[in-house]
Amino acid sequence: MRDSDGEGAGGGLPRSHPSNLPLPAPHSDPNLQFSGTDDDFSNRHSSSSATGGASPGYYSDYPSSFSGECSPYNMSPWNQTMASPWSHHSEASIAGHGIGGAPTMAPGTSLIGSLVREEGHIYSLAAKTDTLYTGSDSKNIRVWRKQKDSGGFKSSSGLVKAIVISGERIFTGHQDGKIRVWKVSPKNGLHKRVGSLPRLRDFLRGSLNPSNYVEVRKNRTALWIRHSDAVSCLSPTDAAQGLLYSGSWDRTFKVWRISDSKCLESVVAHDDNVNAIVAAFDGLVFTGSADGTVKVWRRELQGKGTKHVAVQTLLKQEHAVNALAVSAVAPVLYCGSSDGLVNFWEGDRHLVHGGVLRGHKKAVFCLAAAGALVLSGSADNTIFVWRRDGGVHSCLSVLTGHTEPIRCLAIVEDNKDNAAVPVDAVDNSFASGSTMRWIVYSGSLDKSIKVWRVAEEAPDALLLGPGAGDAPQMFDRYPGDPFGASSSSFR
Repeated sequence: MRDSDGEGAGGGLPRSHPSNLPLPAPHSDPNLQFSGTDDDFSNRHSSSSATGGASPGYYSDYPSSFSGECSPYNMSPWNQTMASPWSHHSEASIAGHGIGGAPTMAPGTSLIGSLVREEGHIYSLAAKTDTLYTGSDSKNIRVWRKQKDSGGFKSSSGLVKAIVISGERIFTGHQDGKIRVWKVSPKNGLHKRVGSLPRLRDFLRGSLNPSNYVEVRKNRTALWIRHSDAVSCLSPTDAAQGLLYSGSWDRTFKVWRISDSKCLESVVAHDDNVNAIVAAFDGLVFTGSADGTVKVWRRELQGKGTKHVAVQTLLKQEHAVNALAVSAVAPVLYCGSSDGLVNFWEGDRHLVHGGVLRGHKKAVFCLAAAGALVLSGSADNTIFVWRRDGGVHSCLSVLTGHTEPIRCLAIVEDNKDNAAVPVDAVDNSFASGSTMRWIVYSGSLDKSIKVWRVAEEAPDALLLGPGAGDAPQMFDRYPGDPFGASSSSFR
């Protein structure tokens, strides 16, 4: 057994073959290398398992009709289609749909292409400039640069449920409760595992003291510095604070100091799985859970450590909360849940429920926010693109093309560094001017990642117009808001 702080050989995955022929499965690849000895300490196998539908053998870069009727999600608790308890309020119809409710894409928004390797269902994405990391249930972390396969690296820690980038480090959260830390070697460009959370020496030292054990299940204890179930979500703070948050199906979130990989705090946050965590503005941290709640925590510094205090419960419902996102340009929190709704709260000194974005027919699994946009991915195989303008949200586009539920989204600014397809090759009308454009990556259980170019602006005719058919709808600061009493001052 070796100390996980030492660098391990970062196994490189082979690059994709230029042929369109199916690629061999990862386990049959003779060039596949492992990242050293991955199991630094024993950990139990999670009692939960990830399920996914069968995937097709061919992927088109063109939008297709929904084809997930055989998906296990159609028969699972994630498939929630019941109406919202707030549906009796007046609704504002949002365009972005054509006649009869057929989805359309706004000018300047288009599908660039698909990234496909037959390695498993895609569960996690992280993007920075021209580099994309993808995680799947094959245990591989694949690296793409300018939408081209650049190999990757492999860990034996199980399904990759979360990936985040903080400075020069890449953190991956796994089904078996482990968090791995990776860096790119300046010598050969390969990714090497440089540590684990918690560190092996902290684990061994802590295991000698009985007071370091906490009850995680009935008649079962574990060290407080280690997650006892799947790591479902990760969120770093800015470089000045230097913290990493991890949420887990063990109902806790933990706080890590990135500089020395030390666990500063463990908080029992919910009564069920923690599915989402976001380190946000004003020292606040938001958590969402399968117990149907969204909670707000305030971070307080105590010497060299931290203490998190529960400030408010923003939402309490029967449907699981699956995703959270915070706007980059305004203090707005978005929440996606299994009833297909996206709730949002806004405010600087006070967080007030702002409304509900309604359009998905099944569970919302993922959210991503950038600029004035927020995107929601769903088990109905679609991505809704919403734009916030002065507190009012409009649906710009509905992106279709995936054939199975969408589990993850990542978004980066569109520029010459990451543009594999020139803007003017897609839409000349948006090739000039000051329109903000974004590259959006969507990962799905159909084993593909689709790459989209999304424009932040659109003609007025697409933004406002008569509702039709199943066009997305929203509630926006409606009278009698049942969440109105949940606003709270955080200062």
